[in-house]
Amino acid sequence: MSFFWGTTYLGIRVGLESLPPLVLVASRFLLSGSVLLIALLVARIPIPRGRDLWINVLLGLLVLGCGNTCLTYSEQYIPSSLAALIVTLSPVVLVTMESLLPGGEKLTAGTLVGLSVAICGAAVLVGPDVWTQGLSGNVVKGFLILQLGSIAWNSGSLWQRRLPAKVHPFASAAIHQLAAGVAFAPFALLETKPAIWDLKAIGAIVYLATFGSIIGYTSYIVTLRTLPVAIVSLYNYINPVVAAILGWLVYREPFGRRELLAMAIIFAGVAIVKRYGHRD
Repeated sequence: MSFFWGTTYLGIRVGLESLPPLVLVASRFLLSGSVLLIALLVARIPIPRGRDLWINVLLGLLVLGCGNTCLTYSEQYIPSSLAALIVTLSPVVLVTMESLLPGGEKLTAGTLVGLSVAICGAAVLVGPDVWTQGLSGNVVKGFLILQLGSIAWNSGSLWQRRLPAKVHPFASAAIHQLAAGVAFAPFALLETKPAIWDLKAIGAIVYLATFGSIIGYTSYIVTLRTLPVAIVSLYNYINPVVAAILGWLVYREPFGRRELLAMAIIFAGVAIVKRYGHRD
């Protein structure tokens, strides 16, 4: 799961060369959601109904609809490798949000230290661009868009973990993806940038639907229900490394000393948060 998700940052960038963001988002999730729905019917896995169905529809709109759309839009402003590195801050957002929920795990002194370290890493990453370009710079735009996406993704993840395991995880993944695709399809038709349906676009959609959605996201739903958050969120360490290597190989995306330093600081902060995120 972690390796495949790391490659999808490059897949999104490739797709954006031919397709507007909402067309790319709607197309990949319509394809992956339809394939999974057919697989459910063949395997005779029950599809949720009533309240369970609508909860999964809302989760799909929140996690994939909002979360992935923000990621896709961000890559119009920043390199795919930088987007992956910024997404590494997701566990920081997750821990903070959980501490604000009723009955959630409250922040410890060690967690606050980890949060502070991770924020310092983000400052190293974004600070120079804020200094030279102000708040209107592309890096700042990409960073803020990704934070909105992170809030949406983590809100859905926290909600998902608190749901009773009545719906098969494959059914949840199918409904999430199909709901995101159907909901964003009308907006995709309103995009002003023309869509170029060349081999690059089709290849990107098929790749993202297969490895990012069907394999990657379905695996995420399964692990989210069966493994501790600390284990599930390990993908945050692997994604930026894979994305940085592929971004440099294919597009020669810059990933120099500042990015490496920021990565090391953010990783250290996230590691501290994971270590001290729960009271004994």
